[in-house]
Amino acid sequence: MKPMNSPSLRGIADLKEAILRGELGPRPEALPITGASSIYQTTQFPSSAVKYHNHYLLLRVESYFGACSHTAEQLAAGAAAKWSGRTLDEALRDESLPVQVAAMDAYLGCVYPHREHCRQTMAIPPGTPLQKAELRDALIADTADIRPGQRVALIGVVNPLIEAIVRRGGTCLPCDLQLERTQQGEPVEKDMEKVLDRADSVICTAMTLSNGTFDRIVERAREREIPLTVYAQTGSAVAARFVGQGVTALVAEPFPFTQFSAADTPLYCYAAGRERTGTHAV
Repeated sequence: MKPMNSPSLRGIADLKEAILRGELGPRPEALPITGASSIYQTTQFPSSAVKYHNHYLLLRVESYFGACSHTAEQLAAGAAAKWSGRTLDEALRDESLPVQVAAMDAYLGCVYPHREHCRQTMAIPPGTPLQKAELRDALIADTADIRPGQRVALIGVVNPLIEAIVRRGGTCLPCDLQLERTQQGEPVEKDMEKVLDRADSVICTAMTLSNGTFDRIVERAREREIPLTVYAQTGSAVAARFVGQGVTALVAEPFPFTQFSAADTPLYCYAAGRERTGTHAV
């Protein structure tokens, strides 16, 4: 499946319309959804009082799982039943943003495979959930190139990532719509504009795709000319289209995610203006 040149993108709506017009590859009506899954999963690390409640929609197209994490209110538990046997253009036109994001991810994951378009593939070795999370978040912090004294807005709080930022001498500015406090007891800001105004650099999770805040984060990073690193399970192939267009770097983790696998987990690293360098272990 041969991709075409990526258009200039202002936001997610531009990307969706380009896919629907067939500007990035085959028209989405030619790609059937052969499987769809709704998953509810929780995570709570040892010695932590924080329990993460995770909801996912997965759309299988050819060899790729388009993925979108969402809140319980955004999609019903049985939402996946609707989509197997239908085509991607129908999902792209659905009124639900998580369905659209999963469909875009499925399309782009087929047309632009991570292993062929990323700068570097990293492998997280087998281990416990906490071990794998710590290795992953250390990689994200390294990819963000955090410097001592740097104020880092973290939009979408992941506690091991806070620790990785602090270990590198950065000051973390945590922001999350769901959490009140970090594992360390620090208050979590809900208004992302406040942390975006103060930050020297930004790290956000791709949950921002499904809650509709991704475009604003990219816009603000462009306006302030500060680096933006994205960690993406949700819509990892979607976020990849914005590298060099407001996103400075990306750590992409397509399904199956580290929390679902005790085996080796590949992570695909992108950086604006850099060429592919091969495969390495974390």
